[in-house]
Amino acid sequence: MRVALLSDIHANLEAFEACLAHAATRGVDGYALLGDFVGYGADAVAVVETVMRMAAEGAIALKGNHDAAIERSESYFNEPARAALDWARETLDAGQQRFLAQLPLIAERPPAFFVHASAVAPQRWDYIDSPRAARRCVDAAGQTHTFCGHVHEQCLYFGTRNGRMGEFRPQSGNPIPVRASRQWLAAVGSVGQPRDRNPAAAYAMFDDRRLEITFFRVPYDHHAAADKIRRAGLPASLAYRVEAGI
Repeated sequence: MRVALLSDIHANLEAFEACLAHAATRGVDGYALLGDFVGYGADAVAVVETVMRMAAEGAIALKGNHDAAIERSESYFNEPARAALDWARETLDAGQQRFLAQLPLIAERPPAFFVHASAVAPQRWDYIDSPRAARRCVDAAGQTHTFCGHVHEQCLYFGTRNGRMGEFRPQSGNPIPVRASRQWLAAVGSVGQPRDRNPAAAYAMFDDRRLEITFFRVPYDHHAAADKIRRAGLPASLAYRVEAGI
């Protein structure tokens, strides 16, 4: 089964649709949507509607910290992020907000584990930003393959003989063997707001038969997505980040 892994869509409909279309051309069998469907972008309603439909059709859908903030505002967000979340609350209807509130924090499909941030304490929204954090995450997950988002960059961590985790930065389109002889953690990147100075949308695909993961970068009309942010009256810095990939 080939599972497309998409995270941090952030109300960017153009990027989301581009990744879904890209996955469809590669014979995807299922989807895992790892959270942060809202925030930053201007298409919260359309993105959440799409996620709701996909979840009804069997996709895994998890809660991210921006999704949680629709129900309960958090002080740790910066001013542009808070503005986008306030705008999302005003545009999402009660059913869409209820859907986000009821999303789970994790999903287990042994030997795979799915989470937005870290399996250690999913509700704390810790970042997997080092091999040490990856080690704690896979230990808490207790599965061979763990998949997360939240960090907005793509990275693959792997267990080493000394019990630590190694770190690998993947190239788009290159299948990577992830055999069951060691533990793996894939940070799948951000669909809607990549932060590596490449505006192309990021997602990954896991083939559980071949035991391979492939990371992808998908060009899309990021200028159109940025223009929507400006037209919605959201902070200009959010539009710039989409255009610059930062």
